[in-house]
Amino acid sequence: MSRVSVLFVCMGNICRSPAAEAIFRHCAMERGVLDRLSIDSCGTGGWHAGEAADSRMRSAASHRGIEISSIARQVIQADLADFDYILCMDDDNLDHLRSMGVDQRAVLMLEHHDSHRGQGVPDPYYGDGDGFQRVLDLLEVACGHLLDHLGSQHDLEE
Repeated sequence: MSRVSVLFVCMGNICRSPAAEAIFRHCAMERGVLDRLSIDSCGTGGWHAGEAADSRMRSAASHRGIEISSIARQVIQADLADFDYILCMDDDNLDHLRSMGVDQRAVLMLEHHDSHRGQGVPDPYYGDGDGFQRVLDLLEVACGHLLDHLGSQHDLEE
């Protein structure tokens, strides 16, 4: 069985997209379908390439039993062809990927899988600790719905 590949994209790949990657991985592991998925994250900018996720986001996620261990990287052209699903955190990220020529069918806003539509996933980087909690709340719901969707589309669960 081929793996379904999912890429989460935000601005710098140190807050939202690594959190989405970790939450999605955690949900997939709990449901027993992790081995059927390939999961990664990246940023539209390269400012933080090679860095661990923001310590505030790692701490907030850790309190929920979720480990964020990815290292930041910038999106590359090959990502646009290599991933089955590309999930953006906000309109700016979506516009950036479109300017790179991404296949419109492959890229979605992550919020498409949540009832919190129309606002994107807010960037908590310049805010306080509550912003990180709010983002994690949104990501947990959206990632759960995304996994439901992929499960029904690709028959992930046996």
